[in-house]
Amino acid sequence: MYQPFDLSGHGAVITGGNGGIGYGMARALLASGASVAIWGSNTDKTAQAKARLAEECGDAARVHAFVCDVGDEAQIDTTFAASVAALGRVDSCFANAGVSAKGVPLIEMSLDEFRRVQRINVDGVFLTFRAAARHMAAHGQGGSLVATASTAAVEGAARNSHYGASKGAVTAFVRALAVELARHKIRVNSILPGWIVTDMTQKAVNNEKFAGAVMPRIPARRWGEIDDFGGIAVYLASTAAAYTTGEQFIIDGGYTKF
Repeated sequence: MYQPFDLSGHGAVITGGNGGIGYGMARALLASGASVAIWGSNTDKTAQAKARLAEECGDAARVHAFVCDVGDEAQIDTTFAASVAALGRVDSCFANAGVSAKGVPLIEMSLDEFRRVQRINVDGVFLTFRAAARHMAAHGQGGSLVATASTAAVEGAARNSHYGASKGAVTAFVRALAVELARHKIRVNSILPGWIVTDMTQKAVNNEKFAGAVMPRIPARRWGEIDDFGGIAVYLASTAAAYTTGEQFIIDGGYTKF
């Protein structure tokens, strides 16, 4: 019987799993039988997300949560080790945590603002993937690394250059790692969300002027939802994606095609 999406016994780490797209991924992975370790920087939000996920899946033993600043090297290494101890083994790692830009024109942008975005969106992916790759290479069973980038990586947005730079860096990083880590049976892919309803985008999607300009460009004629990312998370974690690496999956309702 063909059951590639049965993730029973599978261990997954999701950074930024306490909300938004990461929460949608965690929910789907749990529904497919996996055990998850969600990471978040906010203690209360992370605890609440753990409780909700445990209630939804009906098996609190499969849900673990850790507070971690993904821009901090020591915290990443400590938290990843704790996640391995909780899960037994990490088979997939979703570097999903990110921060948004503040809409600053280049000529007014400070170096601190540029670095604030890179610290989480680039350094955080590097540090998370390095810890995961070391673990996966050591246990010899391979695994899946998935980075959440953005359609900002492939199109330009005024006053969003530092965010676009961070996400473009992530997609390039993923392609390089796909080649480098294949010998360890580690697959590396990226997901590029379009306009998705999350806490990060709430102000934009609720802005009438913004919605009036963007919605006509989305062929699907709706904003994305966090559960739109459950299927791709399960696929990339599963054996169905055993020959899929170095790819970027654009999930945007057709926005970048129109």
